Amino acid sequence: MSDLSPTIERAEIEHLDLLVPLFNGYRQFYGQHSDLAGARRFLFERMAALESVVFLAHHGGRGLGFTQLYPSFSSVSLQRLWVLNDLFVAAEARGKGVAEALLERARAFGVATAAKELALSTDTNNTTAQRLYERLGYQRVEDAYAYTLRLPAVER
Repeated sequence: MSDLSPTIERAEIEHLDLLVPLFNGYRQFYGQHSDLAGARRFLFERMAALESVVFLAHHGGRGLGFTQLYPSFSSVSLQRLWVLNDLFVAAEARGKGVAEALLERARAFGVATAAKELALSTDTNNTTAQRLYERLGYQRVEDAYAYTLRLPAVER
């Protein structure tokens, strides 16, 4: 795969067969159990309701990676922003520029939609991703804390 030149496109429902195994792999990377049916349902729901934008990298009929963005807004600046929530590249495609191509496509999409910024977070021990983000111009927020409030589980 050294001559890898992936196609990066906005994923649609018809891309789910390529996208679901990648999304499942992403979830497993973060310690979740494999759940192909749940991954398919989740992605289908997001895409059908236009709740997220997914860019898919593929080559030769194989899914190589994806990034998923969720819309948000800045009340203070009165502008749109995109939360770059997910980025994943299949093991065999890592180190070949796929993640950078996906991030560039997300950046171009942000510009095209007149967004203020792309926002993302990553684990503190994911230094590989941190180096990539910083090399591409992302700046680590030093003067803010992130908080979460866990809510009771909802049965699906």
